[in-house]
Amino acid sequence: MLKIWGRGNSTNVKKALWVAEELSIPYENIPAGGAHGIVTDPEYRAINPNSRVPTIEDDGFALWESNTIVRYLVAKYGKTSLYVEDAAVRASAEKWMDWTTSSIAGPFRDVFWNTVRLAPDQQDHAAKAKGIEACTEMFAIADAALASQPYLSGADFGAGDIPLGCFAYAWFEMPIKRPDQPHLLAWYERLKTRPAYQKTVMTPLT
Repeated sequence: MLKIWGRGNSTNVKKALWVAEELSIPYENIPAGGAHGIVTDPEYRAINPNSRVPTIEDDGFALWESNTIVRYLVAKYGKTSLYVEDAAVRASAEKWMDWTTSSIAGPFRDVFWNTVRLAPDQQDHAAKAKGIEACTEMFAIADAALASQPYLSGADFGAGDIPLGCFAYAWFEMPIKRPDQPHLLAWYERLKTRPAYQKTVMTPLT
């Protein structure tokens, strides 16, 4: 059985859990990281020397890096659903996965931590404001793309939607002021109808 190590409130872990649910892959989720510990144990470091989550083990094959995990699971288990054979179409979708990590993850962390994770007297309001501004600029790029197609992956939901979809939940549910980005919002509403998204992503933020 597929094993997924990581706490369920981690955005990166949610990617692995979501795709496993989408593909109906039987899996065991082993809470790890944060208060759960485990990640610095020698046994864990033997399969992920970074001491971070998520990590998966599938039939003896261990893998880390959340976007790579999504690609692997889709390629192995999603041949009849999420995997796209055409290399150009697949790359057009998957570019959004790495774009999310390189462009959104950093400023989003400042917003999330200074809204949800830190106590009010520990929050850095300047960093939060700067993060919201940067995220807004990046989300505008996705909003523009979604004006002409229902999903980042194209006409149909796919792997390219998963990383940003995990961030979108907190972005729209946090008590912050957001600009009107109608295409992004409509895409988020479509994601919210998916049972796998509801189960693995739409969980308490704290």
